[in-house]
Amino acid sequence: MELLLELVITFAAVIGFGIIFSVPKRALLLGGGIGVITWFVLQTGIAFGASSVFSTLLASLSAATIAHLLAKKIRIPVTTLSIPGILPLVPGSRAYFTMLSFVEGEYIQGLEYGVETMLQAGAIAGGLVLALSIFSFGKGIGNRYEAGH
Repeated sequence: MELLLELVITFAAVIGFGIIFSVPKRALLLGGGIGVITWFVLQTGIAFGASSVFSTLLASLSAATIAHLLAKKIRIPVTTLSIPGILPLVPGSRAYFTMLSFVEGEYIQGLEYGVETMLQAGAIAGGLVLALSIFSFGKGIGNRYEAGH
């Protein structure tokens, strides 16, 4: 029941950010849905004992993959769907606690939070890049071959 509540809140938050950033209406609900799937993948990975960084990578990859598939289908830019999809993964509270630890003089704790924050941010970027490389694999090969002759 707690996970269901988290998913509903995630959907509302992603939709709210979409409205603030003027996401097109036809992409608003899709972006919210991708955000919910992303959060579910993240929480499922953590529940199965995967690290938060690996779970973030899997969730980011799933968000980017779904965004690529849907964007091609409804003919909108991929970023219109991938940004709302990764929004639930952004380690904002970790960044806050990193700075708070440093301000309070707890440098070791601040370093731990900082490293985890950077690893999660890297995992988000890694998932997006991996999906991009999968979906752009093979594009332009024919053009490069013809240009060489």
